Amino acid sequence: MSRQPAGAEPSPRRLQRLHTRFLSSAAVLAWNRGREMELLHRAMGFAALGFLTLVPLLVVVASADLASGQGFARWLGQALGVSESSQAEVERLFGMPGTALQRTTAFGLAALAAFGLTFGSAVQTGYEKVWDLPTARWHTMWRHVVFLALLVFGLLVFGITPAPSGSAAATAGGVLGDLAGTFLFFWVSQRLLLGGRVRWGALLPGAVLTALAMLGLRVFSQFVFSPLIASNAVVYGPIGTVLVLQSWLVGVGVVVYGGALVGRLVHEGRVRRRLEREGLLG
Repeated sequence: MSRQPAGAEPSPRRLQRLHTRFLSSAAVLAWNRGREMELLHRAMGFAALGFLTLVPLLVVVASADLASGQGFARWLGQALGVSESSQAEVERLFGMPGTALQRTTAFGLAALAAFGLTFGSAVQTGYEKVWDLPTARWHTMWRHVVFLALLVFGLLVFGITPAPSGSAAATAGGVLGDLAGTFLFFWVSQRLLLGGRVRWGALLPGAVLTALAMLGLRVFSQFVFSPLIASNAVVYGPIGTVLVLQSWLVGVGVVVYGGALVGRLVHEGRVRRRLEREGLLG
């Protein structure tokens, strides 16, 4: 009977070690965590709730931006990075700027704001699932109001900011400005909606990753969603544009929750490595 050479590891044991290393990898861990918190289902709920409760409020708020004269369609077109033809379809879907504001009563605006608060509640629930935290008590609902105000303010700033000129320096400056604003918004929003139960430093990686992923989604939208809007509008009419926008909102939901989830894994990895260096973790 032939003996195995000294120092050689049995093949089954090597495969077992590779299998264990694969299961403990960051990608598999993120996949399992995403399945546990039902990431895709939450992203679809994010899209549906955002379109039904948040978008009507933003349409009315954007109608008050008389300086630009373009309203919510301009905001959405900038976020998607669509072409001129696709931008025209988005503007046709949401109507003429100023009309929504003229036809909305004070009671209707209050109702829209109340419905918009449910969107903040959904985002808070998603963040709580990311960090395995219990549901916050009812008296913390004021945080949804602040979150909604921050979101509207951020979109207003984004909408009135002029697009950068064609120079490379101006384009790079605009991209860095968008990244910084997105990072600050999601960093503060996580801290706010979680009620201060997670430290600023722990939330930092998630905010950075979310900002970078939002930029990536914007680039992806220019090559995928923008042509789809133009083609679907021809085939299906306005409903085709709605379907594409819903798909884009699902992508935004994946970025929002997925960025926070991966950020938590990055934070936990940093803590684990620090404890190993200090000899506190075997």
